Amino acid sequence: MDQALPASGTYVCHGITWASGDPRLLLAPLPGGPLVYAGLMGQRLGYQADGSGRWCTGRYQFADRVRVEAVACPDRAAAEASGQCAACAGRDEFRFAHQFHSGGHVPDALAAYMAQPHWLYLATFADGTTKVGTAADPRKRSRLDEQGALVATYLTQCPDGRSVRFIEDALTRRLGLTQTVRASAKLAALAELRDVALAQTAHRQHLDRATEVLTDLNIPSVLESWMPPSVGDLLRTPATARALYPHDPREGEHGLTVLSCIGSQVLVSLDGDGELPYLLDLGALKGRRITVGGQFSSPPAAVQSALF
Repeated sequence: MDQALPASGTYVCHGITWASGDPRLLLAPLPGGPLVYAGLMGQRLGYQADGSGRWCTGRYQFADRVRVEAVACPDRAAAEASGQCAACAGRDEFRFAHQFHSGGHVPDALAAYMAQPHWLYLATFADGTTKVGTAADPRKRSRLDEQGALVATYLTQCPDGRSVRFIEDALTRRLGLTQTVRASAKLAALAELRDVALAQTAHRQHLDRATEVLTDLNIPSVLESWMPPSVGDLLRTPATARALYPHDPREGEHGLTVLSCIGSQVLVSLDGDGELPYLLDLGALKGRRITVGGQFSSPPAAVQSALF
């Protein structure tokens, strides 16, 4: 997966992936060809978004009994409500994973995947919002890396994906913890980051309460800290100046050099724009068609730092 950003070409963007251990832009070339896992850190991304709507981002298939891998839509078709075309949605066996513990259809490959050990975690974001989540053992690291959290802890390891989902739901019911956090909320929290102590304190409080619930349920706690990727250090430092990127990354031309990355949120510099970095969510490009090239640049931007 050690691939450079393409110098040219048109692609359907699948968003940001951490599957290889670092943030990469996942691109499906048009009209066809294998997915490109393009490295981002320190690279200049020049592109033009066509703004013509959403396109199918393919599906996941089981590479073996414990791993899944992304597959591009063979037709590069227009997306429907799910973000997939009907053909890819119909072949995506992994889509049943979210309702696995509630009964219903379970393909054999999914049953084998869910039979492996799973982890339960707490992840806290820049504004103190904390979510509970799960990850299959091979995704233990990448699942948290892609979340965009400031601090996180693995609570416990469960023997399979069914049992971990029941515990996740129990923590949601008892503690009111969410299982999802919107990308826009993560971005806004990073833009307003003043003191990491807020997230750290909130995380400790939720961690104490979650541990009490696990004890009540006779579930042993692991409490293993997640180590944040170093590529996000600039964004986790409140002293780092930042401003929200003033343009819609889903439309028009853009030229961005990536300085730091947390989840799908990136800190970038613009061509000839001095030292003020800008913050945006590259996950917004998921399902969009983009043409990459060094000739593309962002429009002028004159805004104050979010930390002014």
